[in-house]
Amino acid sequence: MTARVRVPATSSNLGAGFDCVGIAVDRWLTATVSLEAQGDGVVIHRAGRLSALTLAPEEDLLARAFSGACAAAGRPVPADVTIDAVSEIPVGCGLGSSAAAIVAGALLADAALGLDLSRARIVEIASEIEGHPDNVAAAVYGGAVLTLRTPAGLRTAALAVAPELVFLLAVPPFPSDTRAARAALPKSLPHADAVVAASRAAALVQGLATGDADLLGAGLDDVLHVPYRRARIPGYDAVVAAARAAGAYGATLSGAGSAILAIAQSAQADAVGAAVIAAWRGAGVEAELVRCDRPARGAHTMKEEGPMSVTLQLPTVLAKLADGRRTLEARGATLGDVVADVAARFPGLAPRLRDDAGKPYPFVTFYVNDDDARLQGGFAASVRDGDEIIVVPAIAGG
Repeated sequence: MTARVRVPATSSNLGAGFDCVGIAVDRWLTATVSLEAQGDGVVIHRAGRLSALTLAPEEDLLARAFSGACAAAGRPVPADVTIDAVSEIPVGCGLGSSAAAIVAGALLADAALGLDLSRARIVEIASEIEGHPDNVAAAVYGGAVLTLRTPAGLRTAALAVAPELVFLLAVPPFPSDTRAARAALPKSLPHADAVVAASRAAALVQGLATGDADLLGAGLDDVLHVPYRRARIPGYDAVVAAARAAGAYGATLSGAGSAILAIAQSAQADAVGAAVIAAWRGAGVEAELVRCDRPARGAHTMKEEGPMSVTLQLPTVLAKLADGRRTLEARGATLGDVVADVAARFPGLAPRLRDDAGKPYPFVTFYVNDDDARLQGGFAASVRDGDEIIVVPAIAGG
């Protein structure tokens, strides 16, 4: 029995929506589970942004959530579980990498074992592991969501987002310690501060729906958590100031950081994106820009009979043509299909990967799992689920 799921990145809080507001972001974790008896117990294979993790299988969030879903359904965990996961989501930077892994693990169990868990139950299970519901709810449902605890359990509602809003995430190459960031928060706040926090949370929700500049500016200016966390992020004040100066409604921490989220009108988005990257560069940090023109769709199960899912690794010079992504998820049964899939999504990258007739260039080498694709049939080379493709363009010299 096998199953495959795809889960988006998320940005939570969005300023005043502390622990209750989140949006889905167009970066993805894709995971596949196999329950074939091999006698190896629980095995986790990681690729992409997950490749640097060195957790024991039983400590991995994918496996913990898989087990949690089984427990919630009253089913034993199978003796042999092999999970292959590849992620585009930066780890520990406030883009919901842990929530994506947890949701993926729970959905894999549900799909592979037929647990018949509702999406609301998946959110409950994932929130128990994560500790808060904002990221996991956005990952499960997609879009922008509000989640709160009621006597009857968690309640999640979709939030409207004005079509002209663009979400820009400047992601530095260093993580933030989420536990330390939460430990930095005070145990209590003065009543006056709580009043301000409530009004700004309301302003955030209405500002997202209407695009009202004053409401968004107030909603992004948090008093509950950002004042106690901002000092942990080098360059935070400069990046936020640069975003506002370039025309953003405001900027704030994405989750607990280290990424910084700015919201702008589409007409100002390019300028804001360039400004925040330049501000961080001025602080000696080379950050990655993630642009989200609309909140992404939620987690979903992918049918096994569909095209294979592989990872495409790009050099820095080509990543600039793919929204700065060095790791892309792509689909297809052959290398040519994979290149066509990527070319369709990133038109600027297409002429750097193949010629006008769709044929491979002699000066661009593709390696499939370290094997030169030219020796496997070129673009006709077949690819399998989970394969890694590395693109190596020729380097001119003289």
